[in-house]
This record gives sequence, C-alpha cells and structure tokens, in this order.
Amino acid sequence: MPEFNLQVHPETSPGPVERIRVNLFRTPAGALILDYLLVGNPTELRIPPLRQAARVDGLWQHTCFEAFILAEDGPAYREFNFAPSGEWQAYAFTGYRNGSTPAEAPDPRIGCRIEPTRLALHATLDAVALPPGRRLRLGLTSVIEAADGSLAYWALRHAPGKPDFHHPATFTVNLTLP
Repeated sequence: MPEFNLQVHPETSPGPVERIRVNLFRTPAGALILDYLLVGNPTELRIPPLRQAARVDGLWQHTCFEAFILAEDGPAYREFNFAPSGEWQAYAFTGYRNGSTPAEAPDPRIGCRIEPTRLALHATLDAVALPPGRRLRLGLTSVIEAADGSLAYWALRHAPGKPDFHHPATFTVNLTLP
C-alpha cells in the first residue's frame, strides 16, 4: 500500500517534528498494519514511558497516533488511539461525534522504537476490530505533545477551523477489503 504524509494543522506549530509518515499494509488474514514514522527530535517531546498494554481513555490528550475508520455506507466509524507507551483505546461512534462507546476489539499489537532523530510506532489491528463492510475510508492522524506541553495536530487533511479529526473531510484513504 502507499505511503501517506501527514500535515500539521495550520493553527499549531510542528515543534520539534519535521514530518510524520504512515504506511498501511494488509495481511492475508485481513489484519490492518499501520506504521507511523515521526522524523524530528524525540528528546523534545513528551513521550510516556513503556507500560503494560492496556486500554486507557484520554490518550489523545498527549502524544499518540490515531486511525479513524469509517465503513463506506457510514455514518458509523471507529477511532483507534495508539500511544508509544503501548497503551491503546478504541471507540465506536454512531455518527459524527455521536454515540461514543468503547469498541469491541481485541488488543492491537503495538511496538515503538525511539532513536535520536525518529520515533517509529507499529500497530496491528485484527480484521475483527475493523468496522463491518468491504469498503472503508480512513483518517490517519496524530497528536504530538512537545516538552513544553504544547500540542500539534497532524492529519492527512484538516477540516476548516480548529483541529477536528472526526470531521468527514479527514477520512481520505479508501480501502477495499478482500
């Protein structure tokens, strides 16, 4: 699958991040693999320490990588948050910012590697974690917290106004399942 480059929201500063790239892959079993690569200076970011993998709310308030996945017939979608700590969360929405509940999903497999000029996060979602349907639209995003506490919002496309990853305009990647 192709490589996708995220853009920082025009109202936020990229801080110590030069770029964020996401690669998508499908496994023969239908799992979705998301590889996020942040290039910049990770020492100038707030990155939570490695923890036991667990579901945790509020990850989007700090450094985390996200995938929003909409079944083509919508309006229901799922939000997945992956933290460098190994923590994660999945929410199911019935429509635009409506009906948020924890999504039934097996634990994703998350790995993170931090080097002097990059942070790489790898997340694998089993096929059963994805919304039902063969045709999906994805929004690929990240929230990056600088050492000073400021947040930068990165997405493939930003809706007009303040950062809003839930907006339908941000779901720009089309994916057809086997």
